[in-house]
Amino acid sequence: MPSTEPIFLTSAQARVLGALIEKEVTTPDYYPLSLNALINACNQRSNREPVMDLNEEEVRGALVGLQDHRFAGPAQGADSRVSKFEHRLGEAFNFSRAETALLCVLLLRGPQTPGELRGRTERMHRFEEIGDVLGGLQKLMEREPSLAAVLPRQPGTKESRYMHLLSGEVAVSPLTASEPARAPISVVENDRVTQLESDVAELRKEVAALRLKIDDLFGD
Repeated sequence: MPSTEPIFLTSAQARVLGALIEKEVTTPDYYPLSLNALINACNQRSNREPVMDLNEEEVRGALVGLQDHRFAGPAQGADSRVSKFEHRLGEAFNFSRAETALLCVLLLRGPQTPGELRGRTERMHRFEEIGDVLGGLQKLMEREPSLAAVLPRQPGTKESRYMHLLSGEVAVSPLTASEPARAPISVVENDRVTQLESDVAELRKEVAALRLKIDDLFGD
């Protein structure tokens, strides 16, 4: 059983953990990862926010910390002269594939909207619609301790952003702080409304374009 105590990972530990989760799914032939492969995965210039430049000592230190949390460690039973490393989130949390994909991308790319998460998790898990993303986020939020939170909506934006809590608590809206069980449902509805508004706007554009074509065909 995972501990119910709050979890705090350093930025290096979060990056190492996210990289291990990602590579297990996207490059299974090269997983578990050697230390050099792990360093390269952590320091990728694509699909990483922020881009980092971790050295061997920092990655080794992060692995020690993750092993203390029982989140990662040396690969068990690996038949190789080179030491290799793997994550152990399956043993720690028994995640669904959806939860694993969402947490992985949050670890690697920071706070994101459900729409961004849907696109960026596609290589690991396909979400058919935004509602499925929101359902996965809600499961992470309902964990003990909670592993994700919704951030206060930024001025001028329609979609809420979500962030993982493996690196400590973040500032959340008063509704989320005072009513943790109800907040995710409210956020789900708000984001569904946003998606519907976007769909309606697209339909209006298509109707307007069709009217122009009709006018061209049948106009005087």
